[in-house]
Amino acid sequence: MKTVSVLLCMLTLAACSGKPPAPESDPKAAGAQSISTPWDAMKKDEQRAKDVQKIVDKQAADQAKQIDQQSQ
Repeated sequence: MKTVSVLLCMLTLAACSGKPPAPESDPKAAGAQSISTPWDAMKKDEQRAKDVQKIVDKQAADQAKQIDQQSQ
């Protein structure tokens, strides 16, 4: 019984030796894999809407230029 308790203590001390744990994966690979949140889809939709608005504004400005040129 005494031998078992000494062995158990030795194993416990060896397990808590203070060595840093081995990395589970490459941090670069972890950055590439992102966690999806409910707001990701909304952010994509918002960005798409902003891009469409830029196109519409550019087309409106071009059309206004054409109208000004025709009226002169």
